[in-house]
Amino acid sequence: MLKPFLIVPALFFLGVPALLQQDQATPASTTPQAATEFKVPADLIGKVNPVKPTPEMQAKAKQFYSWDCAMCHGENGDGKGDVAADQKLPIRNFRDPDSLAKLSDGEIFYIIQQGKGKMPPDGDREKPDMIWNMVILLRKMSNTQAPAQAPAATPAPATAPGAQAPAQ
Repeated sequence: MLKPFLIVPALFFLGVPALLQQDQATPASTTPQAATEFKVPADLIGKVNPVKPTPEMQAKAKQFYSWDCAMCHGENGDGKGDVAADQKLPIRNFRDPDSLAKLSDGEIFYIIQQGKGKMPPDGDREKPDMIWNMVILLRKMSNTQAPAQAPAATPAPATAPGAQAPAQ
């Protein structure tokens, strides 16, 4: 009668060390791409934010930032959050206009969604619209706009009939 009560704890104590050992033996190839490589997909390089901010969505973005980002990036975006200080992590200072000036909105979106270095990915926890609103919030913190897009190639002006084309 007591055998089941003795067998279950024995299996538990024998199984737990095996599980712990298995976690430690996880191969490095299973690390997320963001932790080992940073390559923004071509469709996001230079992409302009498609979302227009609303006060409600910006309030939600700010709340999300305070819950998930401020611990490292600081409450005001200065890069001096508690976790960053404890772990001595070099964190981007969003208050510095140069910190985001060379990144497109699409690149910032990708970093938030996929993570970068030790920054964990947001992944599927938030909808794309919320992540785009986070991009707007970060741009406000750094007082920057996305880098200007390269102008699209414009066709040469047509010449009037009988007129000569300009010399090249």
